[in-house]
Amino acid sequence: MTTPTPPAPVLARAVPPRGRNIMAVASGKGGVGKTWFAITLTHAFARRGRRALLFDGDLGLANVDIQLGLMPKHDLGSVVAGRLTLNQAMMRYEAGGFDVVAGRSGSGSLANIPLSRLQTLTEDLRITADAYDKTVLDLGAGVEKSIRALARCAGTILVVTTDEPTALTDAYAFIKISAAESPGADIRIVVNAANSTREGERTYNTLLKACQGFLKISPPLAGVVRRDTRVREAIRNQTPILTRHPNAEAAIDVEAIAERLLAR
Repeated sequence: MTTPTPPAPVLARAVPPRGRNIMAVASGKGGVGKTWFAITLTHAFARRGRRALLFDGDLGLANVDIQLGLMPKHDLGSVVAGRLTLNQAMMRYEAGGFDVVAGRSGSGSLANIPLSRLQTLTEDLRITADAYDKTVLDLGAGVEKSIRALARCAGTILVVTTDEPTALTDAYAFIKISAAESPGADIRIVVNAANSTREGERTYNTLLKACQGFLKISPPLAGVVRRDTRVREAIRNQTPILTRHPNAEAAIDVEAIAERLLAR
């Protein structure tokens, strides 16, 4: 009697590695200047000669294109629907020297994307990011599964907050979930719209104490961005602050953050 050949062992699918050159910008809530910071950080990388990509990971309240005054022919909605690849949806922002994948406002969030489509999107993002020195993901507000999936693509997660209690609470919630899902993840904190550097550091210490006390982790401070009236003026004029007001305090602060991130 012939002994049947045993079936080949089923190999577990390896978890894709985080992209060391991918940085996710998160907040947990809207209204803290997350998108402005993501745009300015990408611009700062480009100004330092890095090939940079800005990915607007929001289908519900996307506004990267609005802040930059762009009218994209294609956007992330077409990619999610399977009509285009990420490369086909990309456009060049010549004034800033970087590429952009625009989101789509008002088309619903990424929350309802089937798991298979979400996996395809994250895999395409990793592949696309390989062609860049730095890829910055502007994540949507909240902690839904699609936002967390995109965050897991990143080698570094920058959590933007302000001194407002709700901003701190939501930033803590995002850090808590991210740390639980990805132990050892490189999570850093950015304090935006601080009245001074020292006050921003106090805000950071408030969040740090909560993380140390309840989560037993100590996410470092990526930097403090001072409050600057020229930020709003630049947004109203749909022009990056590093173009319109390169010597503004907020612009200088983001450039300093970019320098530190490149030096690590």
